[in-house]
Amino acid sequence: MNLLEKEALIRDKAEEFEHASPETVIRWAVEAFPNITFACSFGAEDVVLVDMLQKISPSTDIFYLDTDFHFKETYETRDRIAARYKLQFVQVKPKLTPEEQAAKHGEKLWSVNPTACCDIRKVEPLTRILGNYEAWITGIRRDQAPTRANAKKVEYDTKFGLVKFNPLASWTTGDVWDYIRTNDIIYNPLHDRNYPSIGCAYCTRPVAAGEDPRAGRWAGFEKTECGLHK
Repeated sequence: MNLLEKEALIRDKAEEFEHASPETVIRWAVEAFPNITFACSFGAEDVVLVDMLQKISPSTDIFYLDTDFHFKETYETRDRIAARYKLQFVQVKPKLTPEEQAAKHGEKLWSVNPTACCDIRKVEPLTRILGNYEAWITGIRRDQAPTRANAKKVEYDTKFGLVKFNPLASWTTGDVWDYIRTNDIIYNPLHDRNYPSIGCAYCTRPVAAGEDPRAGRWAGFEKTECGLHK
C-alpha cells in the first residue's frame, strides 16, 4: 500500500470509526497493522488502553518513555500493572543520562528550557522507537486540551510518518473513570491527589479547583505539550 492509498484508507476509517467503541478501533488497528505499538504513560487513559489491549491483542508491544524523572508513584504503577497482566513493558531511555544532560546543558534544564529537556528525554527517544513500527496507539482525548480538540480516532501522523490511533478520542474524563472503576483497573494514585495529567516530577504540580486539567504541566511556561503530539 502506497502513501496515497494509506491516507485514503485512513480518511475512510476515521469517518467510519467516529462513533465506534475503542475496542472496535483497537481490534481493526492490530489486524490491519500487525507491526503496531502502544505508547503508555501510565496515566488514567493509558491504563484503560492497557486493559483493552490485553483483552484484544496481548502480544502487541507496549513501550514507555523512561525519562529518569518520573514520580515514584508512576514507576510503582508500572510495576503493579506489569505484575497483574504479566507484561514486559519496553523501556525507552534518552541517549543522555541526567548527569550527562546536566554537564552538557546545565543543571535543571527543565526549569529554564523545558522544551529542550522534553526534546532530549521524550521526543528523540520516541522518534527512535517509532522508527521500528508502522502504526502506534495513544491515549489522546479531545477534551484534554485545545491542541487535541481535532484528534481523530485514526489519522496519519505526519510528524513521525506512521498511522496513529486514538481510540479514546471521543471519551470524556467521566468515561475513563467509569471504565477504571467498573473493571477494577490499577491507576496512578497521584490522580487522587489532584494530578489529572501526570508527567515528569519536576514539571508537574497538582491542579487547583477550576483550573484546566493540564494547568499543572510546565506551570509558568507557555507550553502545553511535550512535543510527542503535533
